[in-house]
Amino acid sequence: MKQDLFTRYALGPYTLKNRIIMAPLTRSRSQQPGNIPWRLNAFYYAQRASAGFIISEATQVSQQGQGYAFTPGIYTSEQIEGWRLVTEAVHDAGGLMFMQLWHVGRISHPRLQPKQGLPVAPSAIAPSGQAFVTNAQGEPEFLPFVTPRALETHEIDGIVQQFVQGAKNALAAGMDGVEIHAANGYLLDQFLNSTTNQRSDAYGGSVENRARLVLSVIDALTRVFGGNRVGIRLSPLGTFNDMGDENPEALFDYLTQQLNEKELAYVHVVDPTFGGHATVEEKNPEGEKLMQIIRKNFKGTLIVCGGYTRARAQKTLQEGQADLVAFGRDFISNPDLPERFKQGAPLNPSDPSTYYGGGYQGYVDYPSLKEAQGEEAAADYSIFSRN
Repeated sequence: MKQDLFTRYALGPYTLKNRIIMAPLTRSRSQQPGNIPWRLNAFYYAQRASAGFIISEATQVSQQGQGYAFTPGIYTSEQIEGWRLVTEAVHDAGGLMFMQLWHVGRISHPRLQPKQGLPVAPSAIAPSGQAFVTNAQGEPEFLPFVTPRALETHEIDGIVQQFVQGAKNALAAGMDGVEIHAANGYLLDQFLNSTTNQRSDAYGGSVENRARLVLSVIDALTRVFGGNRVGIRLSPLGTFNDMGDENPEALFDYLTQQLNEKELAYVHVVDPTFGGHATVEEKNPEGEKLMQIIRKNFKGTLIVCGGYTRARAQKTLQEGQADLVAFGRDFISNPDLPERFKQGAPLNPSDPSTYYGGGYQGYVDYPSLKEAQGEEAAADYSIFSRN
């Protein structure tokens, strides 16, 4: 049977209507104070419910886990209620939604931390760059990252419990599953990679030790949701947030063998083959080899993302290199992306200046194909102009 973007797919207890997944996209538009999802977010996600399923924007499992201003959490009752508003809107629109659970580790600032403490990390190594925070007036501000404090061994179980509580809260909010964020230089990725993990205890040194926290989180969350509703995101060869590993082939060979034993819903990989750029034609041999290792080791559902075009996604599925393809930027500006792909219709260009923070502009006002063709009137988005 021919496999393409528009064939159905069985994922755990669900049947996906297509293989076009909405990737997690930080948009920094939660209601303040409290980092609470609200009706603007519900409208945004419901617009995109035609995806095979939606992966929510990264959602911090605790205040300690927050690294950016205006990002939503899943650790207070108000946040749970806000997310329930979102899931109900998505379900009413015929969609499915997983929540991406997030702890940023060192990619934070005391301004965002409980009692303005230091961010935590596997080791006390500062990242380069600046943190996106707010000032006393609640206005955006950028401050240099600080040197984090290394977690004590006895504290690590508390990190696992933060993810567990986040998963329980996601379940209470009506999510169909959860994705563990172990990519892009955040806390779990910091434990995996040798450049950021210089520990000498049971969580550092060997690849087995550096993978221990990630595997512990997986085991704990599968007891909340069941393995067939838990996924994980990885970013092999990723350099974002000063990441890197001395032997990525050994790390991801071991890790994906272990993941294969967990009976997960999926593994979601930021594809290093082309460096995440749709315009790059020459493959990265190291990235290509890593993807081959991952595909060989992990027998379950594999999702890939990173600069995919419709054509490249179709080719990837038809060649059996992945089962599902996630799209990010194209979903920002095309709420009905599956229909546009199906018709071969042109895509709306996105406006990077509106990616992070702000209101409805550049968030819910991108026209659908029917709106662009004059078959359907645009909604009055000004109702979202105030929180």
